Amino acid sequence: MLKKIVVFFVGIIVIILLFAFYYKNEVKEEKIYHIMDQMRLTLDSQLKSHQMEDLKVALMLAKNEGLVNALENDDEDLGYKILDDITKSIQKNTGVRIRAQIITKELNIFARSWDDIYAGMPIGDYRLDLKYFDTHTNPRTSIEIGRRLGIKATVPIYKNGKFLGYVESISFFKSITDFFKSMGVDLYVLLNVKHIDTAVLMMENLTLDNYVLANRNYNYAHIQTLQSIDFKQLKLNGVVYADKKYIFYENMKDGTGKIIGGFVFVLPKRYLDYFRNPEDDISFLINVTRSSLYNVSKEEKYKNNIYKDYSAKSMVYLQDVIDKEDRQLFLDEAYEKFDKYSKDELIQMMLDRKIVKKIDGKIK
Repeated sequence: MLKKIVVFFVGIIVIILLFAFYYKNEVKEEKIYHIMDQMRLTLDSQLKSHQMEDLKVALMLAKNEGLVNALENDDEDLGYKILDDITKSIQKNTGVRIRAQIITKELNIFARSWDDIYAGMPIGDYRLDLKYFDTHTNPRTSIEIGRRLGIKATVPIYKNGKFLGYVESISFFKSITDFFKSMGVDLYVLLNVKHIDTAVLMMENLTLDNYVLANRNYNYAHIQTLQSIDFKQLKLNGVVYADKKYIFYENMKDGTGKIIGGFVFVLPKRYLDYFRNPEDDISFLINVTRSSLYNVSKEEKYKNNIYKDYSAKSMVYLQDVIDKEDRQLFLDEAYEKFDKYSKDELIQMMLDRKIVKKIDGKIK
């Protein structure tokens, strides 16, 4: 009788343990997929933000009378000087580096903000996306291939109804990958190798499976893992686990909706506990990971001034979690970054936090 009781209770304990193990794994899996969804939402938000900023610059340049007249008169030297002056002024006063170029209606380079040695070079073979403007007159901003993969905001230039060419503002993926890195996530921007004949400036870049790596500010420690995984399985499932890392995948599409590559996120397992549980109401990862991942980033990456590589927007999120001994260092760096923004821009940054918080005083 005693033996049967012991067996019964042992059985109950085993069932409880199995149930607890199963429940724990179910919660963990739900959390992983929730994190994956939030990463995708955050990436989409970051891409849209950069696209809109590029579009604002391109629209402003397209309305510059001096640039339009220089293009109409085919005065490349004047076009370069005006473009160079404008972009240098923006960088001096805001700290933001602008890469802009003017393209003639024949699809030749007219002027570029970063050099003046390629004026007249034809780029039509590399910019098939510009065929969009054969049937459209409205501006467009999207991820496009070109000689190098990037975000391109393109605005057609007209004068008195006459089409003259295009103005473009171009950005790449460094600031976006830096944004994710501040959360402990490494982002890899991958272009399908079948497009390498167009993206000629990426021919020497690192390749992973059937992709060429577009961004260069990546973590070499993860490359070996990415070279060993099955990308077909990753694309099919959206997530794989390898070398104590969770690896997520999201398709990359150009302006026509065509899949031209992918975004790969690498999240080390040790960071998993820094993200809240799926039932928590969150909109963006940075809003829920800033406190814990601040400590991780501080310990593993930043040895001297840990804040110099953070953007002003990232520092908005960190301000509530800074250790007392780091407070002055943080404030010094924050003041330098925030001083470059207008009052309206600072207010917008605070509103983007999506946090209800009483603010006393005025922003001067």
